[in-house]
Amino acid sequence: MVAKNLKVAFQMDPMETVNIDGDSTFALMLEAQKRGHTLWHYDVNDMSYQHGDVFTLARPVTVQPEKNNHYIFGEEATLNLRDMDVIWMRQDPPFDMAYITATHLLDLITDTTLVLNNPSEVRNAPEKLFVMKFKDLMPATMITRREEDVRAFRKEHGDIIVKPLYGNGGAGVFHLKEGDSNLGSLMEMFLGSSREPVMIQEFLPEVVLGDKRIILVDGEAVGAINRVPAEGEIRSNLVAGGTAERSALTKREQEICDRLKPELKKRGLLFVGIDVIGDWLTEINVTSPTGLLAVNKYDGVSLEATIWDATEAKL
Repeated sequence: MVAKNLKVAFQMDPMETVNIDGDSTFALMLEAQKRGHTLWHYDVNDMSYQHGDVFTLARPVTVQPEKNNHYIFGEEATLNLRDMDVIWMRQDPPFDMAYITATHLLDLITDTTLVLNNPSEVRNAPEKLFVMKFKDLMPATMITRREEDVRAFRKEHGDIIVKPLYGNGGAGVFHLKEGDSNLGSLMEMFLGSSREPVMIQEFLPEVVLGDKRIILVDGEAVGAINRVPAEGEIRSNLVAGGTAERSALTKREQEICDRLKPELKKRGLLFVGIDVIGDWLTEINVTSPTGLLAVNKYDGVSLEATIWDATEAKL
């Protein structure tokens, strides 16, 4: 049995920006506090390495489910992150060099502190690249910077989706129909603003029926919601105007989860959200997955409690 009063630090975005109605990190904080754990909040920009240890400015925090009054900070202090029992890496993407650097710093203390998700594997498993390990579960996909390759792909597959390789929340996702004259301008915009390639996928018409988010805890599927895009949209992300609805797993979706389970467990990816459109896996989200409260609402469960049960078991 895990002792109460674990020291838990949350590496996350500013507390004042948290939307308590839908924020999965806030749900994890509430559950940890309910279990008697001590919570600390810090910003990734306040981390530093010195003489083998990783330090940060942090503040003890108390949370409560009250809008516009959802947190109370204690006095700021300098923490040696090795002194924490658990660290949750929950800042939002973009998954850039700053994000990657934070994973390297946290790697240095995983011999004494449980960091979730495993920072090495967060670094090694960006959502739109990790999924490539399961190519038979995916729609036709290309990653490239070559416009001529994109044109050949569209000629073969018809309508396509073009999106940034390290984006999030549906930002920068474009649906180009066969013959759309904007392809050249779009590639010019992407390539001019970044040195990264882009992801191209065949368009799945089933997206109008929804893009399912499935939550996996330590490799096990524990709940799902279907996210239906707004009228005239193909992006189903809730932050992009999508609507959540109750959903159970199909046989195909359970097969997908079963295929992922050994790899997720091996990599120490405890809290994961996958996206499925029709019969196809499109992303494996490991950096800062969301969706807990939406599943809780429709299924009458507490996924944050499930996640904390799994976390405490690892200690």
